[in-house]
Amino acid sequence: MKITEVGAVMTTDVVTAAPGTPLGDVIRALGEHRVGGLPVTDEEDRVIGVISTSDLTRPRPVRRRTRTAGDVMSAPAVVGARATVTEASWLMTGHGVARLPVVDDEERLVGIVTRAGLLQTVPRTDGAIERAVHRDVLGPALRLTPRAVAVTVEGGVVTLTGRLERRSEVDVAVRAAGWLDGVVAVVDQLSYGVDDTRPRPPGVEAEESVART
Repeated sequence: MKITEVGAVMTTDVVTAAPGTPLGDVIRALGEHRVGGLPVTDEEDRVIGVISTSDLTRPRPVRRRTRTAGDVMSAPAVVGARATVTEASWLMTGHGVARLPVVDDEERLVGIVTRAGLLQTVPRTDGAIERAVHRDVLGPALRLTPRAVAVTVEGGVVTLTGRLERRSEVDVAVRAAGWLDGVVAVVDQLSYGVDDTRPRPPGVEAEESVART
């Protein structure tokens, strides 16, 4: 199963600004490098803010001094290099941004990922996601035939419907589908015959039949 991480699609050559960088220099950097925003970092390369063209044009009180990047930067939305491209896409959508600074385990800047970069790896159609579920989840993971589980996808939301033999298979199918690039959420409408996730009393082999919605 192919799970693309942010580290594989991020750009490592990142133009940054310091809190004290004059706004004139920020504007020139945005134009020269043809980017829509810059991470603002401290002396240890930790991301403390983001400054974008929208931050520069946002109306502010007349008396407020806006001379440096630190004056106009917004709170940063960052993502880890090991996060999936789907998780990065969720963050961008939730924060209404088109780029995210990428940080390491110590919160230091290691790159930047853009929405354009994510679109190169994330399936763009529901049909592509549906084919990926059949190909990369139901086949290799559980060795199920395509008819064993019905898969529908709408707006990146995957719905799995059907009945499997064991509860553990349901858990694997739902979790694995959620890992696929482009999947926004998974709706579990699967049922199972035996709950093999709970220990049974000695000598008890009765099969449970549990319906889940």
